[in-house]
This record gives sequence, structure tokens and C-alpha cells, in this order.
Amino acid sequence: MEQNACIEVRGVSKTFRDGGRSVHALDDISFSACSGEFVTFIGPSGSGKSTLFNLITGLSEPDTGDILIGGQAVGRRTGLVGYMPQRDLLLPWRSVLNNVILGPELDGQSRRAARQQARELLPLFGLEGFEHAYPDTLSGGMRQRAALLRTFLTGREVLLLDEPFGALDALTRRELQRWLLDVWQRFRKTILFITHDVEEAVFLADRVLVFSARPGRIVTTLEVDLPRPRRSLSLMSDDLRRLEADLLSALEAGNGA
Repeated sequence: MEQNACIEVRGVSKTFRDGGRSVHALDDISFSACSGEFVTFIGPSGSGKSTLFNLITGLSEPDTGDILIGGQAVGRRTGLVGYMPQRDLLLPWRSVLNNVILGPELDGQSRRAARQQARELLPLFGLEGFEHAYPDTLSGGMRQRAALLRTFLTGREVLLLDEPFGALDALTRRELQRWLLDVWQRFRKTILFITHDVEEAVFLADRVLVFSARPGRIVTTLEVDLPRPRRSLSLMSDDLRRLEADLLSALEAGNGA
């Protein structure tokens, strides 16, 4: 186990049935993430990235291999990490405030204490003044902020974010990328983040893990040597463009191009 690693995946493979056919989704996946690290995952559609997240969260089990959280191989992993799927899944009958406290509620915590903690974080998450609004009145960007606050309020040290900005327009996406880095810098959670966007993968990460086409394998690990904080980093930076070119080459090689 890597020193200070809070999550480790060892030799994980997964095959599942889909409409009567066998789908080999993942093959011998191994990696670790250290405490406070930001790791992005990128690869072609269908390469098993979301399947990997389902395995880490305990929504399904690997056929082979082990998943360690906090240095322990835990059989029942449900609830040990925070997870935000591609859709925000905000409950339409609940206000923003009552949506974001869902995690503490499910953990049996006091609703009063959870609401107080949420209110303190609303300004940081750009939701001040919207605590009593309902999801159908919010923009796409604000819905994602609310979903991310709900994920942070689970109190878990490891957060899995599956393409949280994929459906947003380019300007909103860039704004939320910079905002997410500010939030991560403050709380130093371990974040695993799936994306299909090369620029996003490099801009956010300490490391980028590149998946091959199905069955998904990690074919390249790209160390991102850009200094932090990155809020003021120019999108035309030579260093950023160099890393994006390296990542594109790794994607093409992994996809058999």
C-alpha cells in the first residue's frame, strides 16, 4: 500500500451480463490515491470508468481483485465514500437546503445540526439566498453546485465525481472547474473525477489515469506538474498545452488509433 494512500484498487476485473451477452468491462485495474490527491480518469465511452466507480462505492462487486479504503479491504463499502453520479438526482419535492442535508440525515445525524452546517457552506458553494428554492427553479450550474454540496456534506474523505460538469455549457463549466479547485484546496478531500474532456482532466488533476477501450485497462498515468493554485492559469499556457498533447497521444494509443 502506498504511504498515506486512502484508497487502493488492486487487480480489479469485472464482467457483467447485458441483454444476454457477456460484457468484459474492466481488466486488471490497479491504482492508489493518496490523502488529499485529485485524480482524474479519462478514456473512450464504454471503457468502464463508471463501472469502476460503482465497484468502489460498493454498488456492485468485482469478479477479481481488492478495493482498500483507509488501508483496509472492506467487504461492505456502501456509504464509505461520497459519490456524485452524472445526473444531479436532486429530489424535486425538497428545497435546496433539505436536498443537501440528505447524507447527514441518512447517517442518523440531527437535522438541525446538518442544516446549520449546510447554511454555513451555502456562500462557499454559491447558493446563499437559494436555500428555500426548489431544483426546478435552478440553473444547471446551480443544480450541480447543490449536488456537490450534498456530496461534501456526507463527511467522507474520498469523493467520487462522475462527469459532474459534462452537461454544462463551456463558460459555466470553466467557472465551476475553478470553483471546485477552490473548494478542494480548502477541504483537501481525496477526489476521483471522471471526464471526457482533455483540458478538464489536466487542469484539475494531480494525476490523470488513461483508460483503454473496453475492456478498460489503465494504459498511462500522466503526472500533472502544473503549479497550484491554478485559478489564474491561462488556458493558452504552453505547459498546459504540452500536457494536453501528451494526454491526447496516450488516448489515441489506448484506443488503438
